Amino acid sequence: MGIDDKIDNATENTAGKVKEGVGRATDDERLEAEGRNDQAAANLKQAGEKIKDAFKS
Repeated sequence: MGIDDKIDNATENTAGKVKEGVGRATDDERLEAEGRNDQAAANLKQAGEKIKDAFKS
């Protein structure tokens, strides 16, 4: 996995955590759910990159 991909995934995951926290703090269920979805997407991308790396070796 390239360093750029790692940074992008980490950034997306962090942004999702922030969205989820803000949504929870403001009782905005939609924003909270968006944050959880962003985190899940980042985790899936990261898993996909790890699988690609495993096959490159």
